[in-house]
Amino acid sequence: MTDNRDLEREKFYHTHYAPPDLSARKTQHLAEKLTKPPDLVVFEKVSEEGNCSECGAELLRGNFLFVEKGQPLCLACADLDHLVFLPTGDMALSRRARKHSPLLAVVVRFSRTRKRYERQGLLVTHVALVKAEEECAADAPERAARRAQAAVHRETEDVRLVLSVTQAIVEQFPSCPPGQARAIAEHTTLRGSGRVGRSAAGRALDRHAVELAVIAHIRHEHTNYDELLMKGIERLDARGLVREQIEQVLAGWETDERRTQCAHDAPVH
Repeated sequence: MTDNRDLEREKFYHTHYAPPDLSARKTQHLAEKLTKPPDLVVFEKVSEEGNCSECGAELLRGNFLFVEKGQPLCLACADLDHLVFLPTGDMALSRRARKHSPLLAVVVRFSRTRKRYERQGLLVTHVALVKAEEECAADAPERAARRAQAAVHRETEDVRLVLSVTQAIVEQFPSCPPGQARAIAEHTTLRGSGRVGRSAAGRALDRHAVELAVIAHIRHEHTNYDELLMKGIERLDARGLVREQIEQVLAGWETDERRTQCAHDAPVH
């Protein structure tokens, strides 16, 4: 709500847009998601001192607390003490416990290193947790088989991507040694690495993405870049110092030496 109760502005911020060709099922799912009330949030205490604003109970580090109107409450005063904690780690169990629990809260803890709140698990009813555990136990073999099948599929996809990227590197840099081309492809396409080979451009074999992967390899394997970093030189400064070396290696790899040699050795008519 705006401070001056500007109805037109409030209407603007409450208007959501969706693609015109969205299916009825997806439209319904989106509507349910947008109208769903936010989850209750419980905080795991990371500081040593503090008390419940209602009963005065001491809140120690590691205790759970609920914040109401800016004031901390222990779970008993927040009427959440009958819930049990389900830590993160089992997505199927968490999903099912969430579905069966009439009351739940998301537990978060502030990470001082990352400067953000990170999810730790859920508070759910004991009955919901028991029911979720029973369901997970009942279809555990089936889910394990699906996971194994998915793992095989991912491995096959990864092998194909490595081969495709290797071929793209060889085509773009004909004189790049085959072993290094393969090593570059395996490194840049590593699943979960966030490297350029896993990006949409990398998977599409975009020439710029391929070049970035090759440059990164040259920087670490064919220059003293790592040594400069270990000496305390700033990253951008270190990159500037090795740029010429990188360009020299790139220039050599962009030329098909074998083809050039054959042209030189060909008889002149």
